Amino acid sequence: MRAMWSGAVSFGLVSVPVKLYSATENHDIRFHQVHGADDGRIRYKRCCEDCGNEIDYADIIKGLETDEGELITLDAAELESLPTASGNREINVIEFVPAEQVDPLLLDRSYYLEPTAKAAKPYALLRDALRQTDRMALVKVAIRQREQLALLRVRDRVIVLQTMLWPDEVRPPEFEILDAEVQLRPQEMHMASSLVDSLGADFDPTRFDDVYRDAMLELIDRKRTGTRAAPEPAAATGGGEGMTDLLTALQRSVEAAQAGGVSVPTQRGAPAPEPDDTGTAGQADPKAAPDPPSDPDDTAEATTRGSKKATKRSKRSHPA
Repeated sequence: MRAMWSGAVSFGLVSVPVKLYSATENHDIRFHQVHGADDGRIRYKRCCEDCGNEIDYADIIKGLETDEGELITLDAAELESLPTASGNREINVIEFVPAEQVDPLLLDRSYYLEPTAKAAKPYALLRDALRQTDRMALVKVAIRQREQLALLRVRDRVIVLQTMLWPDEVRPPEFEILDAEVQLRPQEMHMASSLVDSLGADFDPTRFDDVYRDAMLELIDRKRTGTRAAPEPAAATGGGEGMTDLLTALQRSVEAAQAGGVSVPTQRGAPAPEPDDTGTAGQADPKAAPDPPSDPDDTAEATTRGSKKATKRSKRSHPA
């Protein structure tokens, strides 16, 4: 791994020099937009909608349109006047908070902290103190000049820096239906608890695979080798037909779970979104629009090349 930042964790009079590494990587398959008739790459130009001319980056400034339709523009000098944390290489511990009080909804990106050769002992001291007290360190850190809140937590033998969203970035669940009174019968609660117990297991995400991505790679490999065999259709899942009421559905679910008839899904998440007008499976094509990357820690693009019209056909096979 390549370090993307170096600095020091500072708590009290103790300073722990560390290096920062991205803890995750994206395995989404990225596609180019290709002309279906001749396999030519689709390119975009930055053109002004008023004069129609192609514009260089040097002539582009930032603009924000208000709700009233007024355009507010900011040039480089105005942006430089904003407070930044340029040159700040410290992860400053503000306080240590109980782990159970941290709302996972506030967590954003994850980074590993590696100590330098001379910092192994204070690093281990901080790590073991966090583990023993079951607390996390609430810190402020400047990554890419902008200061943000983060947490230091322990994962196995490494300290993880977990950046956080600001509280006003979390949307409140404003659903009126949740305020309605719902009558739950004791029998329903009992059966629901029995179902939960029947499906209880230790958390092990390595048991699951990204079925959609695996199928996409298989489809691309068949295209590359010229194999035309159609993929096997997805197995049908049992529906809820014939369930007369909630209690009956719960009872049959418990019986199926106890008999081993309830299957565990094998997909890590929902299918990836269809390629959008940028030509990627939910991500922009960096070659089509050569804007500077917003996140230096993003992993290298895994460009997949197929035979003629591979992108077009794989899009047709994408679930709606």
